[in-house]
Parts: sequence; structure tokens; C-alpha cells
Amino acid sequence: MDNAVEIVMEKSGIKSLNPVQKKAVEAGLLEGKNMVLASPTASGKTLVAEFAILKTILDKGMKAVYIVPLRALASEKYEDFKEKYSSLGIKTALSIGDYDQSDPWLARYDLIIVTSEKFDSLLRHGIPWIDKIGLVVIDEIHLLNDPGRGPTLEITITKLRELVNPQILALSATIQNYKEIAEWLNAVAVKSDYRPVKLYKGVYLDRKVFYYPERPELEIKDEHSPDVELVEHTITMGKQALVFVSTRRNTESLSKNLGKIVKRYLKPEEREELKKISEDILNAIEKPTAQCEKLSNIVLDGIAFHHAGLTNEQRKIIENGFKKGIVKAIVATPTLAWGVNLPAYRVVIRDLKRFSSGYGSDYIPVLEIHQMMGRAGRPKYDDSGEAILMSKNRAEAEFVYDVYVMGEPEKIQSKLGVEPVLRMHILALIASGITTTKQNLFNFFSKTFYAYQYEDFEDLKNKIEKVVEMLKEWNFVKGEKPPKNENPFRTALDISKDDEKLESTLIGKRVSELYIDPLTAHYIIKSLERSDDKISPFVLLHMICRTIEMKPLLSIKKNDVEKINELLSNYEKEFLEPIPNPWDIEYDDYICAIKTAWLLYEWMDETGEDIILENFGVAPGELRVRLNNGEWLLYALHELALLLGRKKLLKNIKKVMLRLKYGVREELLPLIVLKGIGRVRARMLYNSNVRSLSDLRKIPLESLSRIIGPKLAKSVKEQLNEIKDEQKILDEQMMKL
Repeated sequence: MDNAVEIVMEKSGIKSLNPVQKKAVEAGLLEGKNMVLASPTASGKTLVAEFAILKTILDKGMKAVYIVPLRALASEKYEDFKEKYSSLGIKTALSIGDYDQSDPWLARYDLIIVTSEKFDSLLRHGIPWIDKIGLVVIDEIHLLNDPGRGPTLEITITKLRELVNPQILALSATIQNYKEIAEWLNAVAVKSDYRPVKLYKGVYLDRKVFYYPERPELEIKDEHSPDVELVEHTITMGKQALVFVSTRRNTESLSKNLGKIVKRYLKPEEREELKKISEDILNAIEKPTAQCEKLSNIVLDGIAFHHAGLTNEQRKIIENGFKKGIVKAIVATPTLAWGVNLPAYRVVIRDLKRFSSGYGSDYIPVLEIHQMMGRAGRPKYDDSGEAILMSKNRAEAEFVYDVYVMGEPEKIQSKLGVEPVLRMHILALIASGITTTKQNLFNFFSKTFYAYQYEDFEDLKNKIEKVVEMLKEWNFVKGEKPPKNENPFRTALDISKDDEKLESTLIGKRVSELYIDPLTAHYIIKSLERSDDKISPFVLLHMICRTIEMKPLLSIKKNDVEKINELLSNYEKEFLEPIPNPWDIEYDDYICAIKTAWLLYEWMDETGEDIILENFGVAPGELRVRLNNGEWLLYALHELALLLGRKKLLKNIKKVMLRLKYGVREELLPLIVLKGIGRVRARMLYNSNVRSLSDLRKIPLESLSRIIGPKLAKSVKEQLNEIKDEQKILDEQMMKL
């Protein structure tokens, strides 16, 4: 047996390979063959990746890159691999943050875990260690189908094959066209239906669950709603459940109903642990919102809800509580199915439809349902798991059985051929020097999965031509055509040499590095050209809210109209683009950007997250996402203003960035930069006439302790000893952004 395989088996505590792992090894994984491995969730695909990783690092002396779709999943893999293999001298790194950094420190590491967006940004910055990459593992390659993440993943894979052609191991759930993806990658296609924990797929109808493979029907009591009864039945078995519903509101209402039932089954020691989890949820943000309090109270009953409105820390607290078996059931939106490894004995998929703008209510794709069902059954704990789909009538039950239980997932389709995607990636290819002529560009895209699937390349070629002309018009790209030669005796080969050279301008290269849509950069540049050297904070916020990266924008409610009109009136003369006429197609977008800017401004004005949730319907988790996007766009605005020589604007933009980061008014900026001083404590200090670092130096430790507590007061005094220059510390904070 290969040494790498033996090490992984020993570290994982397994004595023999399962059918999936055997197939992968026998198909040439350890000989360096590219491979697409399609098998069910929890079938042991990660160990296959570990075989290849150790082979690459220990035997070949090369680096391995592990690409995952989500930051949470990247963090989980990092912790697992670091704990497992650091004793072998393997250095594992996690790189998921700043898109405007080349992270040179990564050169010292053997295994690098990244998201596809971060790795794409690393390639744009020209990482010097690229030729040291011997293996790229792509986790969940079926996300090529995702309109948001798929194109970046596809371009990243194509770039890697062009630049260094490493071994590629693509992992996937069971998908219909895995062989097509394998052919595109010049890879061996390996498929297995093996699952260590047997999965029973159930269809609920009229108080009964019918299973495939066949097993006795489960009869549900009619004391409560069927979803509640199914969870209660799971708890009485000493097991845990995941329930998937369509909306955030549904997760919260069902959790509340479940709590009334589940709390009866809790042991005294579990109640004590749940109290600690409840407190941790409340302490996850400085001032808990109504949502935080709701979650904290529900957790006391052994139940939790899980959706994008929670902060990352709150989600992690819940997930850890579930993994320990203290939280008995989680009610979640479908995004949880794509995230961290969180299996349960029983998965209940209550809502089979979801609403989307433009399409209305429609059935969820099969691939997503299979992803949710794949969470059923806990390896090492269960020999089987159940995934139950709830139907409302016999006709729907027949549909569910045919499509979701017995049917195959949809074919994975490339989503590359849309203009916003092409704008970003064409500029990046030219700016990084991967394609230096128009023909190079065509050749590159001819090697994408899109071109492989849609053999007719002319349509994509026309789109590429259009985008190149657009980038030239915006002065991000320069094109140089060779002099025309009318010599009639030239051969066809000579004529093909008349290829337009393409080169990014200085500003075009910077736009590519900033990882923003060129359309956004063009809009910002045009807005700056119309501005003077003073732009108010609200107008800066409105400017960034007019970009594609800030979408979806907040919608306008009846109660907003008066405030929106007031903002329009107050800033009418300052806005960097005229207010459209109400009947203009752009008006709604413009007004929704006003409301979104208003939300960001309220945060900067020290409005609490509880009030923001009440007034805007924006929960802390969603607020964090919007704030992060806003910070990034303000950073891009700062960099473009610098490049355009608008130096008088820079200080103003920096201040707004810091205020948005910390959620404070301008007068608190000198205090907020200290560790442990958040917006609430900074305001407490300011109101106690401690308004600068100089004031903090002068105030006695005892007096400071009365304001912010003795432990933090001591920490603040220690930090002050290391700070010589207040402006320097503010500049350092700006650099961290």
C-alpha cells in the first residue's frame, strides 16, 4: 500500500478503504491522474483528497491547494487538516480574506486552503509560488452550476491548467454529467453510490411516511403539526434532527413551536450547558437585538434556528452545540446544507418550494434537495439515516417521489457567458498578462467548460469582442492593431498574424486587483470627475450603493417615503448624479440605493443593531455582509481616487471607511482603534470626557476601571504604552482595512 495512504488511514483511525476510496486509488489517483470523483455526501471523498495531498507534499515536494466554496467550510477544513497533519511537519495555511493582497507568506506553506474567489485574486496578483503547485483539490465542483460562484471557479480552473497544469482532483455529489466535466478536465471519471450510513428517503403524506428503500411506514401522531411530531419522534429515539424550511421567518416560528415540546426531554446537565450557549449567543454582539434574544431564549429549550441573519459567531456557537449533542434540533434555511459538516439522524425537508423574484414560487432544484438529504445519518453514530420530504397532497407526493427520491439531479451547466462575469475576468486575463492578444483571449475561453458544453463558440466570441471594446472605451485596456498590409500574395498564415495586441492600462490593472466589476470602477471614476474635493459621508455611501456589488438593495416600504423624500431634498445639490425622473427606469434603483445608504449611515451614527433590525428589517448577519461590502467598495474608491490624483479626498474617504467599520461618529475614531473598545465603550468614555488617547493617558487607572471595568482598563493602559502617535495608529487601522 502507498505510504501516503497508510499515513492517512493511521491518522483517521481506519483499517481498510471503503469502495469509493478503493475506486479512486485503483483509477490512478496516486499516479498523478486528473480525477472527477462523484459520490454521495459522507461517502469518504475527503480522505481521497488527503491521499493525494500527502502524496503531493511528502513524495513530490510540491504544494497542494484545496479550493472550497464557502469561508465557513474553508475554516473547518483548515482546523481539521492542521490538527491531523502538523505532527508530520506539514504546514497548513488558510487564505480567505483581503482580495487586494498576494499573501506572500503563503510561499512557506505546503497545504493552502482557499475559496475560489480568493484564489482567483491571488492569481491576479501574480503569486511567485504558482509553479510549486502540484495538486489542486476542488471541493463541490458541481457549484460550476451556481450563477454567483460558478464562473469564478471555472475561470480559475482554466487559468491553472494554462499556467501550470497541476493534477486536479474534483469532488462532487452525485451529478448527472460528471463524465462531461471529467472530459473537459482530461480526467478519469469515478462514480460510486456507496454510502457508509444507509439513507432511507421518506415521503410524508396524511400522517404517514413512506420509505425508499422499503421499510415499515412511520405513523405520525396528530397531536401537533407533522413537522413538530417528526422532530419529537426523533428526540424520543435519542437522536437529532435538521429541519429545512424556505424562509428566515419560518425558521424562527417553527423553532419556537418545537421548543415547547423538546424541552420536556432535556436532562438537568443539558439544561445547564444550554444556559451557557444561550449566554454566548447574547454576548456575540455588543447590544443584542430582538432576534438575538429570541434565539437565546429558544436555545434554552434545546432548539435553534439557523439562517443568514445570524452573525458568524452565533452560527458557530449553534453548530458546536449541535455537534456536541446539546442542541437537539436545528431549523434552517437551505444554505446550511452547503456549509459546514453538520449531519443528523433525521433530516426533514418541510418546504419544497421557494419564492424568487421574477419567477414566483417554484420547486427547489433536485441537486439542492439531494444536498439537504445528504445531511441525514451520522457516520460513527448511526448505521442509517432518514431524509423525509413533506408533501401536501397525493399529487405532490407522486411528484416528490418521482423527481426527488428516484430522479437524477439536474445537469451542471456553465454560467460563464454573461456580460458582468466576462467584464471582470477578461480584464483580469489581460491585466495579469495571461492573454496578450485578442486571439489569445479567444483561445483561453475556448478551453473553458462553457466552450466545451456549447460547442458553437461564435456567440461567446461576439460577447468577448463587445466586452473588449467596452474596456477600451473606459480606458482600462489598450488595443494595438498591426499596420494593414494589402499584399495579395500573403498566405492565410500571414493574415492570422494580424492580431490585435491587448494591454491593460495602469488604472485597468488596479481595477482588476481591486476585484470589482469594471462597470463599478467606471461609475466611480465618472462620479469622481463630477465631484469637488468635499463629498459628504452620505453621498459617498450613496455612490457605493449604486454599484452592482451592493445588490440586492433594500426595498422601499410605505413608512420610508417621508424619510426618503427628506434625504433627497437635503442632498439634492450634492449627489454626484442627477436624481432621475420618477417615471425613469433608473428611478427605483436610485431610490433603493438611497435607503441602503440610509441604513449604512444609521450604523455610522451609532444606531444599535436592535433598532436597525426593527426599522430596516436587517438582522445582524445580513448587516455584517452589507458593511463588509461597503468597506471594500470604499477601499476601492480610495484607491481609484489616489490613482486619479484626487489626494484631497483621501482623508475624507478614510474617515468614512473607519466609521463604517466600527459604527461610530467621527469624534470616537481616536478611541475605537484600541483593542477591546467597541462602539458602546467608546461612547461611554466620550460621555465621561475621555475623548482622546491623551485623555486616556491622563485618567487614573482606578477612574478608568469604573467606566469600562478593571480588566479592560488595565489592557488599555498597556496598549497606550506602545502608542506614540495617534495619527499613526489611525493610519495603521486604515491599512488593516
